[in-house]
Amino acid sequence: MPNRVRTAVFPVAGLGTRFLPATKAMPKEMLTVVDRPLIQYAVDEAREAGIEHFVFVTGRNKGVIEDHFDRQFELEQTLEARGRTEALAELQKDLPSAGQSSFTRQQEPLGLGHAVWCARELVGNQPFALLLPDMVFRARPGVLKQMMQTYEETGGNIIGVEEVDPKDVSSYGIVARGEGPDSGFRITGMVEKPRREDAPSNLFISGRYILQPEIFALLSEQTRGAGGEIQLTDAMQILIRQQDFTGVKYHGKVFDCGSKLGFLAANVIFALDRPDLAGPFRRAIRDAVLSD
Repeated sequence: MPNRVRTAVFPVAGLGTRFLPATKAMPKEMLTVVDRPLIQYAVDEAREAGIEHFVFVTGRNKGVIEDHFDRQFELEQTLEARGRTEALAELQKDLPSAGQSSFTRQQEPLGLGHAVWCARELVGNQPFALLLPDMVFRARPGVLKQMMQTYEETGGNIIGVEEVDPKDVSSYGIVARGEGPDSGFRITGMVEKPRREDAPSNLFISGRYILQPEIFALLSEQTRGAGGEIQLTDAMQILIRQQDFTGVKYHGKVFDCGSKLGFLAANVIFALDRPDLAGPFRRAIRDAVLSD
């Protein structure tokens, strides 16, 4: 049996430049899809998958993320005094238990690989999950839980993938597919943002990983790659020569909420999924379209 995955890493130090001016003073991870911050969706997904330790790699001006996962006594007391029991219960169920959350700093914006490396002391010599919070999934069960089911059978390193239109492969990290079913196939290679004619498939890496701790040693020696940053994909391309990588083509749909279009689409789709909002929201959209 592979070692159980108990820890998840959340890189939340990015500057969010694609959402300026909204992210000038507010972390992009605190932008909301309907009424929940992006980071909350990722944490909920990790908790559903059995994660017990939540490691946040933060940067300057990100303190509000730590506050979000802490208790606010004045707010709780006010809700209780006003009889807002449902709202109070909603706040409390979102919180990790005492001692389950850890925060560390990425002092320089040196890329995803560097952010992962910054979590090495908190993760230790154990496999871990990596979740990019701006990738929000509409999936039941959650994508990480689907990946965990495969990990329990195969061990090694797991990458969640989804199909993309072949004309758009140059915008993503793409994997080469080997033998095996959608629920767990061998990954034989990966390439970052290939030209359409060079892409080994149309399966893109969608921001969910289960990685073995040997990745940290590779990241510590990794030279800067594209954009002058330490790239996680570069380290994985070395690790794949030493360990198995398995792809999971999950059931679900990802929304890249790091882009304005993906963020807007997620808000519409998730609002239409809500029983308390779907009807009025659909009518509001219809009225707005007809009025034009």
